[in-house]
Amino acid sequence: MAQEKPRVRVEVADRIAIVTIDRPEARNAIDKQTTRELRAALDDLIDRDDALVLILTGGGDKAFVSGADIAELKARKREDALRGINAALFRQLEDFPRPTIAAIRGFALGGGCEIAMACDLRVCGESAKLGQPEAGLGILAAAGGTYRLPRLVGIARAKELLFTGAVIDAKEALAIGLVNRVVPDANVLAEAKVLAAKILEQSPLAVRLAKLAVNAWAKGGMDAWRTVEDLSQAVLFEDAEKERRMTAFLERKGTK
Repeated sequence: MAQEKPRVRVEVADRIAIVTIDRPEARNAIDKQTTRELRAALDDLIDRDDALVLILTGGGDKAFVSGADIAELKARKREDALRGINAALFRQLEDFPRPTIAAIRGFALGGGCEIAMACDLRVCGESAKLGQPEAGLGILAAAGGTYRLPRLVGIARAKELLFTGAVIDAKEALAIGLVNRVVPDANVLAEAKVLAAKILEQSPLAVRLAKLAVNAWAKGGMDAWRTVEDLSQAVLFEDAEKERRMTAFLERKGTK
C-alpha cells in the first residue's frame, strides 16, 4: 500500500519555522491525520533553539485552512466532542512558548479561523475570508472560537459573527481587530517573515515571558497575570541579555 502523503511540512531557516498545512486539494481542511501531524510538529519544534518564531500557513493559494474536514466531522459522536480533538491541538498552539504568526491567504473558516486565532499574530492577504459558520452546520465553534473571538473583537461583535455565521473579508477583519495587518496576497508570507524578523531582534527570553504573561491574563484574569508578570520580570532583571541590551542603550545615549 502506498504511503499517504504527509499533510504537514516543516521548514526551518534563519531561526524561523514555517509550518505548512499541505492539503490544497482539500483546501487544507483539518482531519485527524493533519491534527496528529501538527501536534507532532509542535512537539518537535518546542525544544529547537534554531526555531524562535513559528509561522503557520496553508499550501496553495485558495485557502489558509478552510475548516475541519466536514465528512469526518459529520461522523463524529458525543465521545469525540468530549475528547476535544481540535481544541486540544489549538491549545497546544496557543501555549507554544515561541511567538506564532498565522500567514493567511484565501479561506480561514470554522476551524481555520480558530487555528488562526490560536496564533499570537495574524498577517492576512487581501483575498482572505474569515468566519465561524458552525451554527449553520448545527454545531458550535467549540475549538476556541467562543472565547478567543470575544477576546480579539469584543463580545458583541463576536456574538454577531457566531450567531449569524457571517464570513467577512480582510478589510473588515482588520477593522475589528481580528487580524494584525493586511497585505497583497503575494506578500503574505514575506510580510510574516518581516514581522518575525522584528521579533527576533528582541530578547528571546523577554518575548517568551511576555507571551506567557499575556496568556496568563487572557486565561486566568488579573491575579494569575500579575503573578506571572512579576515572576517574569524578576527573571529578566538578572538575565545577561538584559544587562547587555541596557548597557548598549546607555552607551549609545552617552555618545549623543
